[in-house]
Amino acid sequence: MTWHVTSDVSAFAENAGSFLRSSPVRHTVLLTVTAALLSQGPHVYGRSDPILGWWTSESGEVRGALLQTPPYPVTLTELPPEAVSAAAAALSPYPLGAVNLLAGDAAAFIDAWLARAGGTARTGRETRLFQLDVLIPPDPCPPGAARLATPGDRPLLIGWFRDFHDYIGEQPEDLGALVDDRLGHGGIVLWEADGVPLSMAVHTRPEAGMARVQYVWTPPEHRRQGFAAAATTAATRNALDAGATDVVLFTDLANPTSNALYPRLGYRPIEDRAVVEFSR
Repeated sequence: MTWHVTSDVSAFAENAGSFLRSSPVRHTVLLTVTAALLSQGPHVYGRSDPILGWWTSESGEVRGALLQTPPYPVTLTELPPEAVSAAAAALSPYPLGAVNLLAGDAAAFIDAWLARAGGTARTGRETRLFQLDVLIPPDPCPPGAARLATPGDRPLLIGWFRDFHDYIGEQPEDLGALVDDRLGHGGIVLWEADGVPLSMAVHTRPEAGMARVQYVWTPPEHRRQGFAAAATTAATRNALDAGATDVVLFTDLANPTSNALYPRLGYRPIEDRAVVEFSR
């Protein structure tokens, strides 16, 4: 039983790919990030090399995986209990700032990491993964209509992506590249009325039949009018039309509005995750 850690994206995909595809809903982030690293290069999310790993059982079966594209936290899949503390040992050569893992695994990882590295730990953002069951459009539907974003919307989109990342407390190195990638596969949906964009929802490319809705954003002056629900519904339909059989999204557990909204649209909770931040 051991962790194998590398920065070789092809080796990671070859060894952990089948495991990730075995549960595309729960492995949504690792699947989409790995696909981007393979298609756009290992530094698509930042200048530092990615950190990639897979856990093998005594029989050699892959039973877990981890991935980090600095400066983002290390993301871990669901793991066997013995692999949680072993992950702390496998990551000890690296400057670990934060991990994103199942809420139930947080205490064991914290204990193992602090025993090795010292310092302190605090729980940061807590999220819930939802999976679409049956799409239920908002009723009544707000004024306006959905349309796909175009390159002409790029300045607006960069601003909205920046506002979204400010809200969640992180900033990518290249917002323009993020926007261009989503525009490239027709994954940005705007809800607009009278020619004015009011809300946005985005979805990833389908991977192993799964697409993730993300970047649901409505400027403060347009909130509480149903535009986010309409945009999310339209983005969900667009993902299904693009070939997804499973559509998922994450909510911030500190945001009661979104946690109430998505079940009304037909999404059902799957698992809770937590970001644990470390300091020395």
